[in-house]
Amino acid sequence: MSRVRSSFCKVAAAVLLTGCADTGAPFNDSITESNLSDDLYYLASPEMRGRLVGSPEIATASEWIADRFGTLGLEPAGDDGSYYQNFDLAWFSLDAPNLLRVTGSGGARQPGDGWTPINFSASTSAAGLVAFAGFGIVEPRLGYDDYRDEDVRGKFVLVLEREPGVTDPSSPFDGVVTAEASRTWRKALSAQERGAIGILFVRDVHNRPETGDWQQVHASSWPEEPRRVERFLLGAWVEDITIPAAQISVELAEVLVSGSGRTLEELSMASEEAGEGLGVIALPGAEASLTVNVERHTITGRNVLAMVEGSDPDLRDEVVIIGAHHDHDGTDGEIVFPGADDDGSGTVGVMGVAGAYARAIEAGERPRRSVIFAIWDAEERGLLGAWYYTLRPLFPLQSTVAKLNLDMIGRHQEVPEDGAGRFRGLEVQSAESNSNATNILGYSRTPDLAGQIEAANTFGLELKMRYDNNESNLLRRSDHWPFLQNGVPAVWFHTGLHPDYHRAGDTPDRIEYEKMTRIVRLVHQTSWNLAQGDTKPSLEEMGSRPRS
Repeated sequence: MSRVRSSFCKVAAAVLLTGCADTGAPFNDSITESNLSDDLYYLASPEMRGRLVGSPEIATASEWIADRFGTLGLEPAGDDGSYYQNFDLAWFSLDAPNLLRVTGSGGARQPGDGWTPINFSASTSAAGLVAFAGFGIVEPRLGYDDYRDEDVRGKFVLVLEREPGVTDPSSPFDGVVTAEASRTWRKALSAQERGAIGILFVRDVHNRPETGDWQQVHASSWPEEPRRVERFLLGAWVEDITIPAAQISVELAEVLVSGSGRTLEELSMASEEAGEGLGVIALPGAEASLTVNVERHTITGRNVLAMVEGSDPDLRDEVVIIGAHHDHDGTDGEIVFPGADDDGSGTVGVMGVAGAYARAIEAGERPRRSVIFAIWDAEERGLLGAWYYTLRPLFPLQSTVAKLNLDMIGRHQEVPEDGAGRFRGLEVQSAESNSNATNILGYSRTPDLAGQIEAANTFGLELKMRYDNNESNLLRRSDHWPFLQNGVPAVWFHTGLHPDYHRAGDTPDRIEYEKMTRIVRLVHQTSWNLAQGDTKPSLEEMGSRPRS
């Protein structure tokens, strides 16, 4: 959908926050092109070398941001009175031995022979019977449970990858957007909580054919040479996993399910069609033993957090969060990925909004609610800084009024005809057709917040409400997503993908500073309205999805 629907306008009129219509945010005009440009030319300079997570350059960037917050007189909102919220990023290497035995398939198999260990697996051994548990998903918000309270204690569970309705726009599992419930580590924890001794993953073969060369699958999962950028998970996610986990071939899975009288594809289709979860299926004669040895390593990520406390004693314990991420993709040899738009633009935008609030407070104009300015780390590695904040929030998430996310707000969306995988699901469009536009993602999850943004838009921008249910997976690809998954109304201001996305050409000289300034001013005005108003936006229940 390419524009605000009339229903949003009606909602905006119905729930418009008190004072929003004719009260401009103080010092909104202090957000200027020159300030944003100066900051971005520094943050995305060659010396910052792409601000890769864990690098000296990302440390320099976070210190620069914290220093700015301190100069503005904003309160620290991180650990121990600092501006930093530290967290562990876990990465993994394969040790030895690693062995899998499946009754009826020959002897012990080494990795690459029809299976490979999964990175978050515990280093341990287990042996026992195997049961089939559909997709292995437990999603209370949808009343969905593949276990149905059935006993898997002391057993392995064999589960399908992904989720039901993965290609169905009307699926309650986030439509065609990859559902959070489909994460393999979440499935492992669900199995473990129900007493399983191990978990085996296999392709959802009713949707996708078998993986081809298992030696290649294993080599891709566990390369002999270090990756340029490691595949991280949040340490807080994996530290509780105590069971072994492996991905296995369809061939091995067929051996395991053969005693049930059904093929893997038949069980896979039954799992797809089970509206509230398949339940556990016994697999007579199916036994396995699994030994996995994975070494877990950690590095430290850090978010940069500052705040202004609200003035209203009845509302100051509620908070509006304005956030962006400052990490990017580092370098590849001598090639630097500057990350000016992604997401230097959002980072300096948050800093600009923070400066406007600081000036307002100096002038005696403090918002009624508290406001947090959040610069996330490790977004490019899976939104990990924002996910960590939702685990350890400064204010309870139920007291978080909204999260406004700025990520890539400095260009015109441009989708070329030969865009292929990088632009999957997006219609071909020119930069000129988006020269005055910003996309608003998350609009369908919180229509009244979308309406409030539209009401605050006195800056002449074209707001395009789109991509909430798109195979590009855009909805889950930035830091608003963890907040939506935790019940917080959240939207993403995003001027769209372009040919320089994640390329060396994402440089400060290609930013559209005039439009970017208006977007940052819109975010400031929206945040001020949210911080001042008598009412709060709501979040739609999971399962309500647009077809766009």
